[in-house]
Amino acid sequence: MYTSISRWCFRHPWRGLAVWLAALLLIAGISGSLGASYSGELAIAGTESHSGGEILKDHFGGVGAGPGGTVVFRAEQGIDDPAVLTALSELLARVDAIEGTTVISPYGPGGQYRIAQQGGEAGLIAYADVSLPPGTSGTDAQEVGAEIEDLIEELDLRSMEGLDVEVGGVWFAELQPPESEAIGLAFAIFVLIAVLGSVVAMGATIGAALITVGIGTAGIVVLSNIITVPDFAPAIGLMIGLGVGIDYALFIITRYRDALSSGHGPEQALATALNSSGRSAVFAGATTVASLLVMLTIGIPLVNGFAIAAAATVAVVLVGSVTLLPALIVLLGDRIATTRVRGMVVAVLVSVALFGFGAGSRQLLVFALGAAVIVLVAGLFGGEGNRLRRVLRPRREKPLRDTGWYRLSRRVQARPWTFAIGGTVVLLLLAAPVLDLRYGFQDESNFSADTTTRKAYDLTAAGFGPGGSGPLLVVAEVSSPSQMDELASLSQALGATDGVSFVTPPIPNNPVAPTAAAIEVRPATGPKTIETEALVKDIRETVVPAATAGTGLDAQVTGFTAVKVDVSDYLKVRTPLFFIVVLGASFLLLMAVFRSLVVPLKAVIMNMLSIGAAYGVLVAVFQWGWLGGLIGVEPGPIEPFIPMMLFAVLFGLSMDYEVFLLSRMKEEFERTGDPVNSVADGLAATARVITAAALIMVFVFGSFVFEDQRAIKMFGIGLAAAVAADASLVRMLIVPSTMELLGTRNWWLPGWLDRILPKINVEGSPPEAPAQETD
Repeated sequence: MYTSISRWCFRHPWRGLAVWLAALLLIAGISGSLGASYSGELAIAGTESHSGGEILKDHFGGVGAGPGGTVVFRAEQGIDDPAVLTALSELLARVDAIEGTTVISPYGPGGQYRIAQQGGEAGLIAYADVSLPPGTSGTDAQEVGAEIEDLIEELDLRSMEGLDVEVGGVWFAELQPPESEAIGLAFAIFVLIAVLGSVVAMGATIGAALITVGIGTAGIVVLSNIITVPDFAPAIGLMIGLGVGIDYALFIITRYRDALSSGHGPEQALATALNSSGRSAVFAGATTVASLLVMLTIGIPLVNGFAIAAAATVAVVLVGSVTLLPALIVLLGDRIATTRVRGMVVAVLVSVALFGFGAGSRQLLVFALGAAVIVLVAGLFGGEGNRLRRVLRPRREKPLRDTGWYRLSRRVQARPWTFAIGGTVVLLLLAAPVLDLRYGFQDESNFSADTTTRKAYDLTAAGFGPGGSGPLLVVAEVSSPSQMDELASLSQALGATDGVSFVTPPIPNNPVAPTAAAIEVRPATGPKTIETEALVKDIRETVVPAATAGTGLDAQVTGFTAVKVDVSDYLKVRTPLFFIVVLGASFLLLMAVFRSLVVPLKAVIMNMLSIGAAYGVLVAVFQWGWLGGLIGVEPGPIEPFIPMMLFAVLFGLSMDYEVFLLSRMKEEFERTGDPVNSVADGLAATARVITAAALIMVFVFGSFVFEDQRAIKMFGIGLAAAVAADASLVRMLIVPSTMELLGTRNWWLPGWLDRILPKINVEGSPPEAPAQETD
């Protein structure tokens, strides 16, 4: 199959390129016409918070059950000042007029509960609740938030002396499109030029990745109109797609150029590259897609949407690696191994421009792009005498056993216990913080201090305490007036509960003939704290049952804070099972690939070590707050879906390196029967490419730490840490040392198991001898 694909790409390169460009334009046009419709819906059917949300939908018109936020304001002259009252009443009336919104104003019935009553801010701070209908997409909610901001500007409220008005809530927070990936690309250009020695080869690698990732991210926008897709999915898809796209292209181009240098013609070299590195890339990519799709078994719409979106992006990148990239290789011809001074200078300037774009420096961007254009134009004149047109001599390749990588492997093999134990201890130390891992969701305190979301949070905390931005709702259906009295007793019991700072009396849906009522409970602690999580469970397990015993009331604790607690508990139970399924499948898959029991067992253990190290880094940075100030995050729990999603992605990425390194070692062992030099030769042959690929991934993933969203920062640091640990400590130290310790036993497999296991060839057939020219 791979030979047939390479032959078609070699003979029809323009058609291949045209098909991909047409696909990019088509999907971009469709996504542009549809627009994005991302969702932040978390509630899980069957949980108490979901049942409470259904009561809000059925009896309160959905108020409090869907997305929403607040308009928070502070007036130095007091919120009852006539000028302030007039201005804010007009604002809230116009907000209420936005289609689908419902505003509960501090100036309306029951509004006294939304005015600060105690402390130095009493009477100075207040807020209005703004609710949207259940099912409103996250994208639409963000648009409402932007519209409220526009109204504040239009009414010129922020210029009123003594008045501060802010828009609060994660639903209304502005989502900035990712730009920091440009910083990762800037570093990737340098790494690719260093390892490939060719600007043209670098360009082919980056170009193929950008086209396929562009299709993938535009496809995510389309998917968001069909299924539930979280708003961070495009950024994560872009991150993963760029990483694996450049990774796969690097492996394939390196193998293609190796085949050329061995005397193969271009067509035969392309077939060799696709039948070896291309086959390995397909295996690794398919494994990544499969591991992502296993998340569908979790049963949360938001997680399902992310899994499908990320898997689709990887699939597109994967197909492009074995179709679009070969077409570009053929079109570039001999230039893929040639670099002129002009190209090198332009590449450096483009890298600087990308860095300027990602860092937000317009001056650097304009300067670098302008200089690049000048160099390109200057290189058009003067013929071959122009120094800019001079061809740079290619780097002289050393014999395999003269390389530093070969010497490193032999040094590791000479002291295998030292490096095996030392590398494992380092990984365990990095993973140690996982023992303190706490699942939970961020609140608005994690937003940048200059955002209106964070300012609204700070104002709410100042006026209503830390729990003011994350109230709980205790809701119940009622069938008689006496049950309203029983709910009043529940309200008193809630008010006497430790950890509660404020409770409203029961608020009926209809004052004359109520069918349901809601009690707002304000915790004394912030939404992301362990104390608030404990309070939710205490209310559910102790306070409500004791206060409603014998009444017939079925009170449910809901609200966004309760929803997040339920999701965390749900994922705590299911994530370990997900790990077991993926690791078990990887063990069976690697056993079939390498015909060994020992190699896949070591691979599973080492994957867990590198992923555990990444989790440890996340806990230290995001939960404990180590170096958090440098990347703009406050200490808080780890979002419960992050470890699972990271695991799915990292499993496929580590599989790529595993197959690339071990298949070469196995190939050398089968050829020579030497268990010692086969390890050193395999490492020496692959280490440079693996290290380069890992560096690129670390730069691309790490660059996303400059994004605003906490979840995206977590993904970036987690992926970068895991790849760095896997490519350095695991592949360069632990693998060769354990291979040395076990020798030929690495490849042991019982005969009966060998007979029943399916044959999976990810190494391709041995390369054919170069075709000989005849007279």
